[in-house]
Amino acid sequence: MAATGRGGRRPTITEQARRSQFIEVTIELVARRGSAGASLSQIAEAAGVSKAAVLYHFPTKNAVVEAAYESVIHALVEHVEAAVAAHEGASAVEAYIRSLVAYLRARPDHARMLIAGIIGRGDGPGEASSQSRWQPVAAFVDAAKTAGTYRAQVDSRATAVIVNGAIDGIVAQGLDDPDFDTAHAADELVKMLNEALR
Repeated sequence: MAATGRGGRRPTITEQARRSQFIEVTIELVARRGSAGASLSQIAEAAGVSKAAVLYHFPTKNAVVEAAYESVIHALVEHVEAAVAAHEGASAVEAYIRSLVAYLRARPDHARMLIAGIIGRGDGPGEASSQSRWQPVAAFVDAAKTAGTYRAQVDSRATAVIVNGAIDGIVAQGLDDPDFDTAHAADELVKMLNEALR
């Protein structure tokens, strides 16, 4: 995650490992207590080090929380891209839905970190993060329209926004109720899309 260490040099393996530890600890703290409940002192205590050790790697609490958020985003995107890589069009939409829901179900701390990160950053409709979420899905929908799998009249952007909103709802329900079958809900979403868009 860090391109440079102290003084602009490449970080050592030990420094990289320590940064990763602080990031993991921060993800756990933010997931349990929210961003406001994860102070530098609490991060240091959870990692079993001094506050000065955290400050050696991150200049502020916001810097370590931002690094944790970016780490979660990177891991999620990498997972979903790998799951979608072998698919095109409607099949890619289905793989996107199932892989995203499964990933966040298996990593509730990551899901909670994403929620806290989005709220803390003020990202919302119309901002860059929102656009970066719907555009890839809209591209899959466009490909499905071109292939003739989805009807030509389907609004790609609206569909992408609806898909992401439904995924958010499924993930939130899964966090609230551990017995909720998120995989089944993802399958139901795929089924609804196929019935509505073909």
